[in-house]
Amino acid sequence: MKYFFLSDGWIVGRVWEFGGLWNVNAWRREPEIVQMNICILEQEEKLWLYRVEDAVLMVEVKPNPAGSSESAKTIGQVVLKRLITADQVLERLTTAQTLFNIPQ
Repeated sequence: MKYFFLSDGWIVGRVWEFGGLWNVNAWRREPEIVQMNICILEQEEKLWLYRVEDAVLMVEVKPNPAGSSESAKTIGQVVLKRLITADQVLERLTTAQTLFNIPQ
């Protein structure tokens, strides 16, 4: 598994795999991207932990037009996120200012 943190109020757009953009017809399914129930707070910004399957190389994230985050409304841009390993997640969680475990 691979992971990434995503700001509150942002959503996943396009997804890349080894052959380029994720092709739903070729894979016969959507990529597995799951929001975990762990959130960290850094510089007053909530960052949610997401888990993705190994076939995913990179994800595009963008502000959710229906989102409530002020930073997402003012930035208005798309960002490509590189994925991190479980060890990198643990390192980030241990150095985070605040950690939340939200029951689902």
